[in-house]
Amino acid sequence: MGILLLSLFLHYWLSTVEGSCGAEGARTCGECVQLGPQCAWCSLQNFTDSLVVSERCGTREELLLRGCPQEFIQFPVNTMELLADRPLGKSADPTNMSYISPQRMALDLRPGTQVTFQIKVQHPEDHPVDIYYLMDLSASMYDDLQRIRNLGSTLSKEMASLTSNLQLGFGSFVEKPVLPYIKITPEELANPCRSVEYVCPPTFGYKHVLPLTSSTDQFNQIISKQHVSANNDIPECGFDAIMQAAVCGDKIGWRNDSMRLLVFASDADSHFGMDSKMAGIVIPNDGQCHLDSNNEYSMSGHLEYPTLGQLIDKLVENNILLLFAVTENQRQTYKNYASLIPGATVGVLENDSRNILELILSAYKELRSEIEMEVMGETENLQISFTAICPDGTVHPGLKHCTNVKAGDTVSFNVTVELDSCLDAPHHFTLRPVGFQDTLEVELESMCVCDCQRTADLNSTHCSKGKGALECGACICDPGFIGSRCECAEEKGQVSDCRANDSAEVCSGQGECFCGQCSCNPSSFGLVYGKYCECDNFSCLRFRGKLCGGHGECDCGECVCDEGWTGEYCNCSTSTHSCESADGSVCNGRGKCVCGKCECNVPGASGEKCEKCATCADVCSSTRSCVECYLKTDTPSEECVNKCNAVHTTVTNSTDTDESHAVMCAIRSENECLISFTFVSGEKGSTVYKLRLDCPKPLNIAMIALGVCMSVLTIGIILAVVWKLFIYVHDQKEVAKFEAERAKAKWQSGTNPLFRSSTSTFKNVAYKHTVKQKDEIC
Repeated sequence: MGILLLSLFLHYWLSTVEGSCGAEGARTCGECVQLGPQCAWCSLQNFTDSLVVSERCGTREELLLRGCPQEFIQFPVNTMELLADRPLGKSADPTNMSYISPQRMALDLRPGTQVTFQIKVQHPEDHPVDIYYLMDLSASMYDDLQRIRNLGSTLSKEMASLTSNLQLGFGSFVEKPVLPYIKITPEELANPCRSVEYVCPPTFGYKHVLPLTSSTDQFNQIISKQHVSANNDIPECGFDAIMQAAVCGDKIGWRNDSMRLLVFASDADSHFGMDSKMAGIVIPNDGQCHLDSNNEYSMSGHLEYPTLGQLIDKLVENNILLLFAVTENQRQTYKNYASLIPGATVGVLENDSRNILELILSAYKELRSEIEMEVMGETENLQISFTAICPDGTVHPGLKHCTNVKAGDTVSFNVTVELDSCLDAPHHFTLRPVGFQDTLEVELESMCVCDCQRTADLNSTHCSKGKGALECGACICDPGFIGSRCECAEEKGQVSDCRANDSAEVCSGQGECFCGQCSCNPSSFGLVYGKYCECDNFSCLRFRGKLCGGHGECDCGECVCDEGWTGEYCNCSTSTHSCESADGSVCNGRGKCVCGKCECNVPGASGEKCEKCATCADVCSSTRSCVECYLKTDTPSEECVNKCNAVHTTVTNSTDTDESHAVMCAIRSENECLISFTFVSGEKGSTVYKLRLDCPKPLNIAMIALGVCMSVLTIGIILAVVWKLFIYVHDQKEVAKFEAERAKAKWQSGTNPLFRSSTSTFKNVAYKHTVKQKDEIC
């Protein structure tokens, strides 16, 4: 069973793949191989008797099955050729020294295919280093300038353990010397530092001060002679300076075999892009060197600041590594810049630049311990991916860098190149480790033409005696001729015979016209046919993903339904079984069955089977007069028989009746009696049986009135007793409360506070004092 399923799957896959090759109507071998990496072309003459040349295109397996010999199958295969592969490491001959292998290669790829190759990069043990120190000399950097006066000597000593070949250079920048970046009064132009009360030179854009040199004394002397200047706004023209330092290689002195490190020291952001429009400068930066005889940037007041993209291109092109040494308040800004610039790092500079040496050494070690690949050149229509194999043996798919690489270590990269489409001309691109001068140059050509096309037989006798070229087994007709062997003249009348009307496409756009007749193209979806290739068996409507609902055949865009099915999609059954009601009728006689569902056509009828109808007379109500007549008399009268015949109903006492479709009826008469009976509809009419009358007993009005009166009286007595009990309980509580308060009372004797006595007693104080004096005299 498993083998059967596998074989079916392979057959389906092969048919699908073959369809994607042959169904596209390729007329040449080149067009065929461009359809997909699986497509091949049979160049054998007389391989097919069909007028359709595209039948020569298919997969190799399909062409072999159809009888095409292996040697006649055109199937271009990707090739890779190494053009230069010198060994890694130093060499006695400097021209043969390389730190990347291989150095040159050529690739031939088919569209939609890919090739993988490996490159190796060796970390140099003693690599030349060029460090160009680019410093912001605005007034805020005054103390920083004083701090770095001996930077050359100390840096040279520290770098001695890392490289024996160090060169140092120096450049400075401030701002574009134009409004509004500077003040243009004569006093400010002469001394822009007046606000800080010391004298400084006029503002300048960028100045290249010292070319790269191995003399640290010269570097120190040059720095000691530098002076700060000033400008109005906070951002500087640092990006102008970086651009000139990158593109003026001859004047800067960058060496071809060195690691190039540009140290950018500043405490402010940099202008870029269209910021210079504020100064009326609208000419875009051209990315060229503009240093005059004094090594100053001569176009500072004429060209815009470079954009970040221009800066990245020039730094990568000239293989320059960038260290942003900036103060803490600018760290995040330059970190954002560095994330976009390959090989750029950021270090936090202290306010007086006292840690600049540590930053340079740290950045150098970090950059030297990492090997990262970059791609440059023509990469349109290419997909390039990397897998890094680091010295510790770890494999990192999708990564193009390794860290913690030591001097002398070798890093490998598996590079996969995929071609999306054909190229107009060979593409050249370069793979290079960031910071290295050595590169791998790749030349890539697309294989969109077969070898047999290059050896075509022009004016071949096989093509109607020279009316075309025999190319890869098929005739490529000269202008004015058509046909598999160029046997027909391309006349207007012949082409018009292949059109349904004057405005229609030739062969409906689904075939080719050969000598006035349409030859329909094959399709992976099905069969294309008709005089003008106007028909097919796969363009019909689908229902639930199936052509013609799976119950019919597609014929020229219309579904031909199988027996028992109908509808535009053949999705409707003609059976009415699902529409039958309990009594066997279709839609309860109130509609018709369409596509297995009832469509009610009686006004007011609704429900799944039209069983609901508020305005319809139901079977129970229609027999009311018949049934009531029979209940009024003990024996059937002629009047009752006529009423029952009017509704085609017979009343019987027999129970010998088929009750499978019986309806139980219950209706209310005028005197509120309940009439119940069983109704059965048959082919000869309806039958009513089990007739029964249930009438309610009359009400005893006197007893009801007496009961109501007694109930009212009883309720009144109960309410009176409850009220009396409530009053009694309340009075008892009040008496008890009074007695308790009287028992707690304590009566005391007293006088009336309003009473006044008729006599008063006074004491003469003076009299007493006189008597006392007399006693003392005596």
